Formats: sequence, structure tokens, C-alpha cells
Amino acid sequence: MNKAQQGPPSPAVPTVAAADAPAPTPRDRYGTWTLVAFALAAAGDLASLAAGSDVGHIVLKPLLMPLLAAYVTFRRGPRLLTAALLCGWAGDTLLLADADPVFLAGMGAFAVGHVCYLALFRRHGEGYGTARARGAFVVGTYASALIVTVALLWPDLPSDMRIPVAGYSLLLTAMAFGATTLGLAAAAGGGLFLLSDTLIATDVANWPQAPRPDFWIMLTYLAAQTLLTRGVLTSGSATARR
Repeated sequence: MNKAQQGPPSPAVPTVAAADAPAPTPRDRYGTWTLVAFALAAAGDLASLAAGSDVGHIVLKPLLMPLLAAYVTFRRGPRLLTAALLCGWAGDTLLLADADPVFLAGMGAFAVGHVCYLALFRRHGEGYGTARARGAFVVGTYASALIVTVALLWPDLPSDMRIPVAGYSLLLTAMAFGATTLGLAAAAGGGLFLLSDTLIATDVANWPQAPRPDFWIMLTYLAAQTLLTRGVLTSGSATARR
């Protein structure tokens, strides 16, 4: 067929070009920079702990949760998530001191953070209504872990710390269980939070510790808070309500 016999040119098929994607807003850029700052501060804190530098840890630890909370704010995340992270900041700062009353105040700050997380999971989690068998298995697993851990620690804990540690452990375990309703990332975060605070409890009970115990406590704690944050921010319910 020659050119004279050809019909009119077909209309161009629209394509999605990279230029059509919405440009990052200043808020998006600030969120990215804040997340990078959090990652750098976390790496610096862990490096300080690995090297045995108390000064680096004292300087960097109080910056971590505010940076992660700022990232959540720039991402327009739920306010309860920001509150949970700021409670973690209060606990982190208080636990830099060695006095027992300050330790209990730090534990109380983390306990309030766990209540915030539980409210988030209730609001955004999927629940176990359609998976009763899985729910029963997870409940049994976490309940068994709680009972065994408290029973083993109880004789070695200072007498004035036993009830607070047991009560906090119950709330922490409930948070870790609730995190399983929000997906794999949040579930891993809840489990790591449980592990991190168990490591602290073994130190309070004067159990033998691995070399550089604070490094392992902070590593699991930072991973826990990061994964919980990711789990909440990427949940369909939380995204829809932004």
C-alpha cells in the first residue's frame, strides 16, 4: 500500500511519562532528609557503643526518636505514632541515668508508648476475626514467653523491681502481640522490642551479659522502632486516613 492509500495516522497512545509523576513537595524532601539524619545518627550511636564511647552514645541517643518522629510528621503519619516515638525519646533519655527512680520513670514512659501502639493496632490492624486458629497460636506463644521470662527473672530481680517489671512485661507482650495484626514489618518490630527489653531485664537481674550488651540492646531497639514505624505508615488504613 502506497502513501496515497494510507489512512489518517492513528492517534498516539497516551503513556505515563516520568515527568507526569507528581514532583516531590518540600515536605517530602524534608521527610527524606530527616530519615537520612535518623539513619546516620543511629549508625553513629551503634558505632559509639561498639567502640565503648559513652560520650557518643550520650550525645546521639536523645536525637534518635525525635528524628524518627519528625519523619512521621512529614509523612503525615498518625499522631499516635508520633506520640509513641516521643514516649520512646523520654524513656531513652531517662535511661541514660543509673538511679532506680529514674529507671522506673523511663519504664513508665515506654509503657505509655506501648499504650499508644496498642491504640494504633486496634485502629489500623486487621484483627483475628478471620483467622481464629492463628490468633490462638500467637496468643499462646506470647503468653508462654511472658510467663517463662518473668518466672525465670523473678528470683534475681531486686524486690522493689519485681512488680514493676512484671507489669511492664505484660504490657510489652500485649504490644508485641498487637503488632502482629499490622503485617510482617510491624510484627517483627514488636518481637524485636520484646527482645530488646528482655535484654535490659536480664541486666537488671544481674544475669551474665554478652560483650557490649548496650550495643545489642540498642540494635534491636532501633530496628524495632523503625519496623513498627514502617508497619504503621504502610498499613492501608493509616494511609487512607492521612
